[in-house]
Amino acid sequence: MPIIPDDKDWTWVLHKPCPECGFEPATVSPATVSGAVLDMLPRWQVVLERRDVAVRPDDSTWSALEYACHVRDVFSLFDRRLHLMLDEDDARFANWDQDQAAIDGDYASADPALVAVELEAEGQRVAASFAGVTEEQWPRTGIRSNGSAFTVLTFSRYFMHDVVHHLYDVKG
Repeated sequence: MPIIPDDKDWTWVLHKPCPECGFEPATVSPATVSGAVLDMLPRWQVVLERRDVAVRPDDSTWSALEYACHVRDVFSLFDRRLHLMLDEDDARFANWDQDQAAIDGDYASADPALVAVELEAEGQRVAASFAGVTEEQWPRTGIRSNGSAFTVLTFSRYFMHDVVHHLYDVKG
């Protein structure tokens, strides 16, 4: 059975805690993202060293390796989008199909050692980008292709939920 695409609108996590992973949006701001990302990188490294990293728990759920590839790409995507928000008024984000990215990037066959290096580099990059955000920039805006609007503040919360939740998914 193939992976079922996730078509949920996760923007509700901007306003209330996630009952699955325990994420609390009110505890996140652009100023806290850098440290949080840097703190989670060693946990992802441990996940990628697992002997069963490429094994799917069932036919319709990504393996820990596939989740790690996704998070690596989320780090990169959100870094680009953050810079768009900081550089352009009312930045517009191109559509990104995470399920197609997994197929195109052949996440299931990725080399865990290479993914570990790439995930670390992308995590360091996005952490540095968030570390450079000033409080005066928090109200800057961006709009996703589906019309969801973010400020840099809400964008930081949405981003952190994604990466926290996926670490929860892999029991990292």
